Amino acid sequence: MKIEHIAMYVTDLERAKDFFVKYFGASSNEGYHNPKTDFRSYFLSFDDGARLEIMHKPQLADDTEELARTGYIHIAFSVGSKERVDALTEQLKTDGYEVVSGPRTTGDGYYESCILGIEGNQIEIIV
Repeated sequence: MKIEHIAMYVTDLERAKDFFVKYFGASSNEGYHNPKTDFRSYFLSFDDGARLEIMHKPQLADDTEELARTGYIHIAFSVGSKERVDALTEQLKTDGYEVVSGPRTTGDGYYESCILGIEGNQIEIIV
């Protein structure tokens, strides 16, 4: 069994798509639009076959999200080396994204950083 894809709602669909394409090398489909409900989505595919569906529909509730809470908390991207973790973290920081932690080696042996990416969603960048 494998996870087929993960999905997330966003308020700015095009900006979210561009974020994952620019920083994480995603490839996007042409998108989907249901004119009855005005639901829109893109499937983003990554080199290893993982997929992320980003979605938008009118009148989304946008509750305040604490960093420490129950539920899905982050998505992690493996970039292959410490140097790439460092470089991507620095690029995201330079581009105005908040670095929450790292780059560092965690107690369980991961070399990682954590940033607040598109719309405040936590993203781990790991070796």
